[in-house]
This record gives sequence, structure tokens and C-alpha cells, in this order.
Amino acid sequence: MFVHVNSSSGLPLYLQIESQLKHAVAAGALKQGDSLPSVRKLASELRINPNTVARAYQNLERDGLIRTVPGGGTYVADNVPGLLKTEKLKRLRPFAMQVAVEGTQLRLTRDDIVELVQDSLDELGAKS
Repeated sequence: MFVHVNSSSGLPLYLQIESQLKHAVAAGALKQGDSLPSVRKLASELRINPNTVARAYQNLERDGLIRTVPGGGTYVADNVPGLLKTEKLKRLRPFAMQVAVEGTQLRLTRDDIVELVQDSLDELGAKS
């Protein structure tokens, strides 16, 4: 499994697990219907308390990102809600801040910075 936790990061372990699974879904590494390891298996792999993994899974299920079939396992939900856009924006925010800071330090106007980003999107053929 691609989940890793860092007990010295200051971020609770269950939040680290939630965040990584949300990012995996947003990035397409986990797709609708993909199975996740059981609570006990993931806890064993990460060498953490199963209650920590269970808490992360409960929160993700409450958010509609995963679904648990009693006796049948845990899966990425079929109809993932609008959470994905939020996660994508969250991932992109540091890069947007970097562009804003660099542009400001170079004494570009807001319009110049926005135009630069729009030009880059046009080059990629991005949809508006």
C-alpha cells in the first residue's frame, strides 16, 4: 500500500491516512471500486493501532469517499462527491501562491500574473 505515516510530523496519524487516501483518489491512483486493505492489515503494515486506521476509514466513509461492505471489505465509493475538486484545489494552492509571490517580487501587476497563467492554460488547451 502507498500509505505512509510519520509519527514525528505533528499531524495526527489518522489525518495523515485520510489525506493520503484523498490525494490518491484525486490523482487517480485509486479508482472507483478499488479495494482498500482491511483496518487490521493496514494497521499492521503501518505498525500503528488499528483504532487509528478505523478512525480514518470512518471519517472517509462519512465524507462519502469510501464504502464498507460488512464482511466484504472496504472500497473506493462509486459516486465520489465534490470532495475531489476540493482536494485538487488544496494540492494546487501552494503552486498558485508560489506564482503569486514570484510575480509580486518581480514587480509584475496582478493583470500580468493572471494573463501569464491564462496564456499557460491556453497553451495546454485547458477548458475554462
